[in-house]
Amino acid sequence: MNRYELIAIVKTELADEDITAIMDRSQTIITERNGVIAKIEKWGKRRLAYEINKQKDGFYIFIDFSGDGPMVAEIERNYKIDDRILKFMTVRKKGAVTREGIDEEFAAAQAKQTQIRIESDPSAIGKDEKPTGEVRVNRILPRKPITEEASPAPAKGE
Repeated sequence: MNRYELIAIVKTELADEDITAIMDRSQTIITERNGVIAKIEKWGKRRLAYEINKQKDGFYIFIDFSGDGPMVAEIERNYKIDDRILKFMTVRKKGAVTREGIDEEFAAAQAKQTQIRIESDPSAIGKDEKPTGEVRVNRILPRKPITEEASPAPAKGE
């Protein structure tokens, strides 16, 4: 099994039920073929860099999953025949492919985000959160004065 990320752009005039149906269909294909879904997200409506089928905006969908090649081929086959989908791209990525490994990966990422948030703003700690490890304080050091020898050469004409 390999790890994949799939991003699809669908038409913006679709109802929320249609977007959910596309996501559910992808989820069904993955789970029926013994794949593991790590994350499914709606990224929302965004302006496209260029027009696709006379559409200037698109609704982005993100799916992070692990599976095998035929599973990816089936998802892409379904996306190719669906007129509601403007573009899609599947990328193979490195990472854990089992449910336990994926859960550990996300727990580590959340812990890292919490640590970064605590380091940047110690007052953001909630009542139930406790800081882990040291809290680093960034200090701004005074600038070294520029001497004649270290100063940049004057521009032409000066």
